[in-house]
Order: sequence, then structure tokens, then C-alpha cells
Amino acid sequence: MRILVIEDNESVSSMIELFFLKEEIHGSFIKNGLEGFEIAKQGGWDCIIIDWMLPGMDGISICHKLRLANIATPIIMLTAKDGESDQVLGLEMGADDYVTKPFSPLALMARIKAVTRRYSTLKDKPLQDGVVETAHFKINLNTRDVLLDGVRIQNLTPKEFDLLYHFVQHPKQVFSREQLLDNVWGYDFYGDDRTVDVHIKRLRTKVSTDEQPFFHTVWGVGYRFDETIGDSK
Repeated sequence: MRILVIEDNESVSSMIELFFLKEEIHGSFIKNGLEGFEIAKQGGWDCIIIDWMLPGMDGISICHKLRLANIATPIIMLTAKDGESDQVLGLEMGADDYVTKPFSPLALMARIKAVTRRYSTLKDKPLQDGVVETAHFKINLNTRDVLLDGVRIQNLTPKEFDLLYHFVQHPKQVFSREQLLDNVWGYDFYGDDRTVDVHIKRLRTKVSTDEQPFFHTVWGVGYRFDETIGDSK
């Protein structure tokens, strides 16, 4: 496994590097955000770990630019910011997960294994013709393109795409946040369901309207995807 770590804190980098050696993981460590971005976008990484505060270019900007460049590598944000708005921002910019400092190497490793396992599962899944069509959506798994009523949705993050695809496969089925974390993120529930709420909110802003909401909150349970509600066709 090859992991790129963009982190300017020597003690944090040293701790991660020692653990990587123990786990026989090849880690490359970059201190400058701009340099890290240039290396990250070259590809070939199994996971990218990015600190929030960096010289040259901050972690949020790196994450956002990588997603705009269609880099579909798992990204984990490291942050000393524990406010909800900060964590939400990281997820909105395309991060798959975040780890709040201080953290243990074991906790970080669990997140690394989780996000890489999920990406590997998607990559290895048989695609048949690679296209899924519903009443309103046409999803191409090979190109990861989404058409909504014939119009291409341009700005879906990788995780938003995965979440939409999961719902489209299971119309009208109610999923709890814990189930969505397990099925879409690929790891057991860690105790913070805001990750799901953020991505549902973002999907709603990108594909839903008042007339055709698609994503419905089932209070006290979770979420449901339904194309028939509000459909006059």
C-alpha cells in the first residue's frame, strides 16, 4: 500500500511513519501543501492523508482541487479543528473521512483500511454494461457520469456519487445512518452520523427540487430515495 501524507508537523509525521513501518506500508511524507498537491495529482496512491493547516496551500484547497481534477483516491483529512462546521467543510470539499488531532495510530489505520476497502470494492465490482437507468437518472459506473433528466450533473464528489448510486439501487428502501455508513463508506459506525447528513444535504442541493426532492427524511430512522413522490409523469 502506498500512502501520501501531506503534514508539516514533524512529531505527527514521525508517529505515522513509525506505524507505517510496522504495518509495512510505503509512506511518502511532504511538508508543503503546494508540493503535496502536485505530487498527489500525479496519481498512483492508495490513500492520501492531508493536514488542514499547511504552508503553501491549505488542506481544504488541496482536497477541493484534487476532486476538481477527478482524482478518485481516498482522502482523509487531519485536523485540530473539532468544530462541526470545520468537519462539515472538509466533507463538502470531497474528503472521505477526517481524523481529529490528537489521534492514535490505530484509529488512523482503521480509517485508512476502511476507505481503501470501500474504493477497492467499487473498483472490483462487475459492472455488466456499466449503466444504470431509472425514471430520472442515468448513471454510468465506468465514467462515473450522472445524467438527471438528460442533463449532466457536473460537480458530484466521489462519495456523493457512491451514495446516489446506492440509493438508486434500493428505491423506496429506508436506510439508517449506520447502515449507510456501513454500505457506502464501508466501515462500521464510529459514533458520528454527521458524515451522512452532510452528504445527503449536498446531494439535495445538487439534484433535488421542491417539486422533486428524491431524498426523503424518515424521522427517527434515516433516509429514503423515492422518484415517484412529486412526479407528475
